Amino acid sequence: MREAASRPGIYPSQMHKEIHAHTSATQTGAARVQYRSRLCVAPNQGVSSRPKRARKRWAPRAGTCALQALVQHQDEVYSFVLGGGGSLISAQKEPWLRDPSSLLKMTGEITETGELYSPYVGLVYMFNLIVGTGALTMPKAFASAGWLVSLVLLVFLSFMSFVTTTFVVEAMAAANAQLRWKRMESHKEEDEEDSSTTSDSDVLAQDNYERAERRPILSVQRRGSSNLFEITDRVEMGQMAGMFFNKVGVNLFYFCIIIYLYGDLAIYAAAVPFSLMQVTCTSSNDSCGVETNAKYNDTDLCWGPVRRVDAYRIYLAIFTILLGPFTFFDVQKTKYLQILTSLMRWIAFAIMIVLALVRIGHGQGEGHPPLADPAGIRNLFGVCVYSFMCQHSLPSLITPVSSKRHLTRLVLLDYVLILAFYSLLSFTAIFCFRGDSILDMYTLNFARCDVVSLAAVRFFLGLFPVFTISTNFPIIAVTLRNNWKTLFHREGGTYPWVVDRVVFPTITLLPPVVVAFCTHDLESLVGITGAYAGTGIQYLIPAFLVYHCRKDIQLAFGHATVNKHRSPFRHTFWVGFVLLWAFSCLFFVTANIIISEAKL
Repeated sequence: MREAASRPGIYPSQMHKEIHAHTSATQTGAARVQYRSRLCVAPNQGVSSRPKRARKRWAPRAGTCALQALVQHQDEVYSFVLGGGGSLISAQKEPWLRDPSSLLKMTGEITETGELYSPYVGLVYMFNLIVGTGALTMPKAFASAGWLVSLVLLVFLSFMSFVTTTFVVEAMAAANAQLRWKRMESHKEEDEEDSSTTSDSDVLAQDNYERAERRPILSVQRRGSSNLFEITDRVEMGQMAGMFFNKVGVNLFYFCIIIYLYGDLAIYAAAVPFSLMQVTCTSSNDSCGVETNAKYNDTDLCWGPVRRVDAYRIYLAIFTILLGPFTFFDVQKTKYLQILTSLMRWIAFAIMIVLALVRIGHGQGEGHPPLADPAGIRNLFGVCVYSFMCQHSLPSLITPVSSKRHLTRLVLLDYVLILAFYSLLSFTAIFCFRGDSILDMYTLNFARCDVVSLAAVRFFLGLFPVFTISTNFPIIAVTLRNNWKTLFHREGGTYPWVVDRVVFPTITLLPPVVVAFCTHDLESLVGITGAYAGTGIQYLIPAFLVYHCRKDIQLAFGHATVNKHRSPFRHTFWVGFVLLWAFSCLFFVTANIIISEAKL
């Protein structure tokens, strides 16, 4: 008790009054009551230990109950026990509640998202999520904008993406705190109902005792967490939007997500047929891939009378027929399929970087990129934003991490590694190949005999996007379909079979296929998707989420409550800076498009 009384802001009399009178969320100085529960002694069961000072005040007998409350002050948790008549029995610190790992061990290392994994495994998952299709379009964007301006913009955009990632993590912790507090209140109401029917001195029946023994195990562990803001429940961005935004904000959130997913599907639907067309359509003078100085038009012949654009559309039709039906069903990416695609991705990236370095080392580098070219900045911005996109998937990645003690540092390390990888891939590309010869899909530059002599490697790199993108397309399509259903869903209502099984899948699949049918300009597709929908998801939504969640946390828990996962960029200035940057980018990209179209 002395230890509790000696800490600033905690006074036994205040806590005693607070626990006895309210046992609720009311602030008392800098402390807060976390939960309360009834501690009962079963028939024929004694008490193993209790404070010496409490023995004279309360000698529990079999079948009696007391009231316990855990009170949080900063990072410490104290246990207060009240006897009959509200007398204070004991007050002691609970050090075991400070270590989140102990909580995870006690709950069997299971969360709502499944099996936990280590922070370093989470770092690898996040790396794999971010480094995807956008990385294959980045070399051409670098070559178009100039190496110096590309490097500066890449570093700055990686920093901005890191800032908003910490915003999302903070909002996740705030959402977990609200959900956890609701569970605490629910348990408190159950305890109040029990106490209204049974007094502290009543003898518990054996069945009631067994029920009391079964109930508290997991709930007490959750309610007794040393910090309300521990991230243990997966709260997706849509759910966070529903918690912190009004109805208009929620609809705008889903609109932004849907536009982004449409752009994703259009990019995938164009990338696979384009890669197949480039690999299979060869000129009469080049039997092993794309020529060094070849410049093909869509009207050039591919096989006999079939033009290249016709071959592209044939491949697009086959792609739609084979993968489109998955949109009408529920599919999941298996663990082994994810491992296989990740392995193929890293083999392909490693081969491309090594081959480019070897060519540069042998003096065969053809690239002489300029320092800066303002005309290419628009697409570079969109490609970079798209290439750092991960905010929408953070809840699924971060929640299962077993220890989040150094989460911000690990995320920062991830961004540094990704920045280094993007720089290495892009710089080796722009100095190895001429800027006008770098293709939208960088892997296709290695489908040349003078670059890769081994036919198997040429076909592997040329068809690499086909394998990896084809496995992701059904997953994204189902995600988009489900977002449409969520957007129009009304509580208690159900969709007719035709709407659920036909209309939603059709409006999911048709628009991206039509866009891919009209164009296969991957750089523009990635640039536009990243510049508009990507700006919304990566900048606007995280900034508004963290701003509103901070306001809600202050109203619900008071200004003294500290979110243990709060962003290092906690000042409101950073929220305003991100919003200003996002709107400036939207204005710049739109003006650039209008000016470019006017020149044409």
